[in-house]
Amino acid sequence: MNKNETHTTSVKLSKDLFDQFKITSIKYKFTFQKLAERCTHLYLTDPEFRKLINNHTNLELKEDN
Repeated sequence: MNKNETHTTSVKLSKDLFDQFKITSIKYKFTFQKLAERCTHLYLTDPEFRKLINNHTNLELKEDN
């Protein structure tokens, strides 16, 4: 992807969620940018994924994560 084709944005996330993401992303070598791009693509192209995301409200992490 060419830099001219990107859009910079900022989001505010729960500290606990982002901290856990940072730990997991290192383990799997997966960046937040990849997550955001892929989720955005799926949200726009997959009705089942969009429905899942729209209905997901429980953002609490289990203790074993």
